[in-house]
Amino acid sequence: MQNILHRLHPRAWDFVQLTRLDRPIGIYLLLWPTLMAVWIAAAGRPSVKNVLIFTLGVILMRSAGCVINDFADRKFDGHVQRTRERPLASGRVTSREALALFASLIVLSFLLVLLTNLPTILLSFGALAIASLYPFMKRYTHLPQAVLGAAFSWGIPMAFSAATGSVPAVAWLLFLFNVLWTVAYDTYYAMTDREDDLKIGVKSTAILFGRLDRPIILALQALALLCLLIAGALIDLGGLFQLGLVVAAACFAWEFYRTRTLDPQRCFEAFLHNHWAGLAMFVGTLLDYALRG
Repeated sequence: MQNILHRLHPRAWDFVQLTRLDRPIGIYLLLWPTLMAVWIAAAGRPSVKNVLIFTLGVILMRSAGCVINDFADRKFDGHVQRTRERPLASGRVTSREALALFASLIVLSFLLVLLTNLPTILLSFGALAIASLYPFMKRYTHLPQAVLGAAFSWGIPMAFSAATGSVPAVAWLLFLFNVLWTVAYDTYYAMTDREDDLKIGVKSTAILFGRLDRPIILALQALALLCLLIAGALIDLGGLFQLGLVVAAACFAWEFYRTRTLDPQRCFEAFLHNHWAGLAMFVGTLLDYALRG
């Protein structure tokens, strides 16, 4: 893929890396709960239009988030082993080019939102504000993961708004589930860079939680599943939905065991592994609605 893009344009791969399209894990982690909301908001019968809008919106907004994150961290990433070769940190992409790309992705995302309705359009401004704010939070608070959780969860009320024109209480319960889950898996991610972050003064929940990091992550994951269980009961989701939660719980237990040595690489693997938990929760939701007819 890299060679093909290089033939098309010698710098194309730099922009693919800047938007992390070569590492789609963030798309998956954002996509599964968003699609769950799309299905639940439509009582299992979402329109093709909304499925496409929110799928494309996830890809565009995640890409935009990566760009603005790297812009905010361009003076820090060069001091971290894992990020020093990123396009902005290494100088392969300029700050002006990054901001232009960010603006272009936001405009494309907004054009998608214009295909919905007025309440969803109004909610989209909240999504932009949180996504733009998140990258700078790690300078001022040890809870940037909570802000990321809000950014990754904003598509949930938007999905309900697009389907029904309103945002019911169950949507905010799903929002809370996803915030808790995001804080949990992004803490695993932050644990991979904890030593570098301490040296350069970047804050995170991994630093805040300290020696209690893994037990707190497991507690957050349990609370997230409890929120989903309650939401499922409120809307009468059945056994297959609950089976998806059981599979997700097994994934979380494996991550807790896998990271017992606090090895940074294993923490990163645990972060990646959350994709399977999210997929299980979405597939359980999808099948539960499908088998209802």
